[in-house]
Amino acid sequence: MEVLKIKKFDVAIIGAGPVGLFATSFAHLHGLKTITFDSLNEVGGQPKLLYPFKKIFDIPAFEQITGAALIDQLQKAVDQQSVFLLNHRVTKIEKEQNLFLIDEQYLVKSVIIATGTGSFKPKKFPLKLNAEAAQRVHYFVNDPASFSKQVIGVFGGGDSALDWALELAAQKQTTVKLVHRRNEFRGLESTVQKLKNLKNVEIITPYLPKTVAIRNNQLEIGLKQIGSQDIVQEQFNQIVVAYGFQADNSIARDWGIELVNQQIAVSAEMKTNVAGIYAIGDVVNYPGHVPVIGLGFGEAQIAVTSIIRNLFPEKVLTIHSTSI
Repeated sequence: MEVLKIKKFDVAIIGAGPVGLFATSFAHLHGLKTITFDSLNEVGGQPKLLYPFKKIFDIPAFEQITGAALIDQLQKAVDQQSVFLLNHRVTKIEKEQNLFLIDEQYLVKSVIIATGTGSFKPKKFPLKLNAEAAQRVHYFVNDPASFSKQVIGVFGGGDSALDWALELAAQKQTTVKLVHRRNEFRGLESTVQKLKNLKNVEIITPYLPKTVAIRNNQLEIGLKQIGSQDIVQEQFNQIVVAYGFQADNSIARDWGIELVNQQIAVSAEMKTNVAGIYAIGDVVNYPGHVPVIGLGFGEAQIAVTSIIRNLFPEKVLTIHSTSI
């Protein structure tokens, strides 16, 4: 039987989205030894995966910044000695006196939960795909240039679908076909208008995918018109599916943490009902909370400051980074 080596840290941060990344850098700024977990195989959370090209206008010090650029800036601020454990979904937290044992291997003095809307996975394309077809179906767009000179289908009607369609349409000699089950879109009307004005974009509504096959080295999808039995066949080199994500924070309840509407109840110091466990960002619930990234940055500072005061009550705490 393998004996696991216990690794010790001052604080474990669960979630490596923008708020988790900032919490990591701020904790290091104040001398805390941290480990940061994320269930995905890369840092960045939703801004990196769902809207990397979208411009964000409410981040302090930036007039505007894309999701991908924001994550790049946050990564630059993270200390090189920071420990990240990616592609690891934390499943077990046990309290041992005043310490926490995470997944039977990591012993920490405090925990910050920064999971946003929770561990999330994409809603899958609703048709059965063989191996060849599955290789042509994507749920993220990391490199738009790799789709150039192709016919690309984008399925969905929210901001992610619209943003990806717009970015893909900007690639050389690329044709984009945007397929949605309604005539109206959930995303920004301004983005819809931009797409309608592009000659290489075709909007196909209201249709749902009903059949899928590989023909002539193309992904052929039968689209059924809503309210009709008519099916039209469309061929694509590849498709991007943006049907949204299934999020889940319920595992926090297994750790004894109080949830309110699937969010974590916290105090003014970002403390949960379990002493030593804090929560920040979109995962939290308190009166007046606003789910914006900038507010999450402030909550990270509050949580880290509270942790330092609890762990090192004898220490004279330097609040302002300009004094460090």
